[in-house]
Amino acid sequence: MSASSPTTWAGRARSADPVAYLQYPALAVLLAWPFLFSTYNTGLLTEILIFAIAAMSLDLLMGYGGLVSFGQAAFFGLGAYTTVILSVSFGMSPWTGWAAGVVVSAAAAAVIGFLCIRLKGVGFFMLTLAFAQLLFSAALKWRSLTGGSDGIGGMQRPALAGFRLDDPATMYFVALGAFLLSLVLLRLVVGSQYGHALVGIRDNEVRMRALGYRANAVKLIAFTVSGLFAGFSGGLYAIFNGFVSPDAMAFGLSGTILLMVVLGGAGSLVGPAIGAAVFLLVKQIASSYTEHWLSIVGIIFVACVMFFRSGIYGLLLRLGRRGS
Repeated sequence: MSASSPTTWAGRARSADPVAYLQYPALAVLLAWPFLFSTYNTGLLTEILIFAIAAMSLDLLMGYGGLVSFGQAAFFGLGAYTTVILSVSFGMSPWTGWAAGVVVSAAAAAVIGFLCIRLKGVGFFMLTLAFAQLLFSAALKWRSLTGGSDGIGGMQRPALAGFRLDDPATMYFVALGAFLLSLVLLRLVVGSQYGHALVGIRDNEVRMRALGYRANAVKLIAFTVSGLFAGFSGGLYAIFNGFVSPDAMAFGLSGTILLMVVLGGAGSLVGPAIGAAVFLLVKQIASSYTEHWLSIVGIIFVACVMFFRSGIYGLLLRLGRRGS
């Protein structure tokens, strides 16, 4: 494998992807969705798109960088808290708060990443978890700023080009635009020379160092960009809900985002978005029948790990090849 163009499962899949032709019909359905389905279903898909961004942000770090982080909720929560606090407590526009949330999340990711990337495996995993729990505790205890366990509410959805985001269709299209923008930008990152270097370091760090690559710097950039997009999704989630609580930084949310990536298929960007959709749809449907809906998600997760290690997207690729 050359340093300039390392091959990956995801790269090979994209170059001969029999499912790729579905992207245009899928986009057409997404664009028509608010006009075809109810307000409730539009709101559900809005939430799916927001969490798809969070899952893709982790995929950059995990699927392409080989760094399994359990702290993604920290950056998601920072983006959400910054958006709401600046809007509710300081009277700023939610758009300004959202932009500031992205900056705060990226800055926090740069600092935390600088301390974490020197570790590998379980050490990296546990340190990211420790920092996430530290920020979760701060959100829980710093009641004067964050509202503590009660959270902060009362943020009004802003307007965009004369359209109020209180309208579910307008909010949906903002989320869809944010999702498509994130997907395009992340694809540019992973398809660039930098993205090739990141994958090369994941596959053979010793060799890449011997070739002159600064592995820690490459991984730190990935960690920072990952945190940036997580904060981007968190800020959008705050605008969608008008409320934020410590749950946005909780251990469980980091696990949920990680589950979305594994469920959909790491190293593909589209896979984690599919994983987010499957997870939230199963949650929505199963929770209406039983309070033990997580057991159903667990069964699906175990099945993917045992039989479909490349996730749902990888399964779709294999079925598409057999049918072509």
